[in-house]
Amino acid sequence: MSSLSERKARLILHGDQPYNAEPPLGRLRASYRTPAEDFYVRSHGDLPDLDPETWRLTVEGGAGVTLELSLHDLRTRFPEATVTATMQCAGNRRADMRAVAPVSGDPWDAGAIGTAEWTGVRLGDLLREAGVADGADLHVAFESHDMVEGHPYGASIPLGKAMAPETLLAYAMNGEALLPEHGFPVRAVVPGYAGVRSPKWLRRLAVQDHPSDNSIQADDYKLYPSDVTAETADPTKGHTIDTMPLNAAICEPERGAALTAGRNRVRGYAVSGDRAIVRVDVSGNGGRSWLQADLEHEPDAPFAWTFWSVELDLPSGEHELAVRAWDAASQTQPALPDDTWNHKGYLCTCWHRVRVRVTG
Repeated sequence: MSSLSERKARLILHGDQPYNAEPPLGRLRASYRTPAEDFYVRSHGDLPDLDPETWRLTVEGGAGVTLELSLHDLRTRFPEATVTATMQCAGNRRADMRAVAPVSGDPWDAGAIGTAEWTGVRLGDLLREAGVADGADLHVAFESHDMVEGHPYGASIPLGKAMAPETLLAYAMNGEALLPEHGFPVRAVVPGYAGVRSPKWLRRLAVQDHPSDNSIQADDYKLYPSDVTAETADPTKGHTIDTMPLNAAICEPERGAALTAGRNRVRGYAVSGDRAIVRVDVSGNGGRSWLQADLEHEPDAPFAWTFWSVELDLPSGEHELAVRAWDAASQTQPALPDDTWNHKGYLCTCWHRVRVRVTG
């Protein structure tokens, strides 16, 4: 296995403490399943150094039943499950919002996303073992080993999503043990939800009648109207970001690329939290006209992205390429980042635009 410093060198680094980085978009688009060393890294605090032999997970079922499980227990006491799913940061494409007005957070391009084959156990199996019944109006709160401003990282999801068959406690990614930066030895994987709801380095989870009161859940990752500022934001009035919205991006060619006149292949991804992608339109003239792209999706992976590609006949000159996706509810994306700008820079879902120069 390569060293952490070698893996960092492969990525576009946004911060070292905490460690946040994304892959170049061309490399991201190279494989339907993103290699672990090319998968974006989002950290809020330190990277814990955990011993898999002594690691334990406490599960509090809320009805007087508490489990304490080792990694060996997870592997032997519960059926193994594998889910191919996309993980995406709520700040993906924040750089496009920064072009409108200042926002807080790392300036992610369109690479704060990746798709992997996650292997572990279904969270619902653990919860049922802890005496939790389906259908209750409850929440599952996670607590992790990483520390954020002196407190353990914490977040929660509704019990219904926790019991869903796609939601895992994963110990492997693409058939290999998790890398330290991706949550070794065990992380949550909550397909369709923002990455913040899939905590890494788990140590405890509890079923309770309210969402987590950890600041990550209670105060952060809220969507606000454009007139709200950091000073006026009231977390009790912000919308909690769970399911991720429809989005699409151009991965090739890159911004500023020099192309040759004639037919040029344009490739990228489209994704929707819990709906299928049914169409992707690509424009070579900033949205004045569109061509439909060819789609590539694995039918047994409803929570994974869709790859798309199209050939555009581009004459000499400057061109603005643009992409927009459509989902199974016939929803599409706003044209401009101005339409959904917010001071946190969350959920940038406007058309993704790439300017290129064509000669010859």
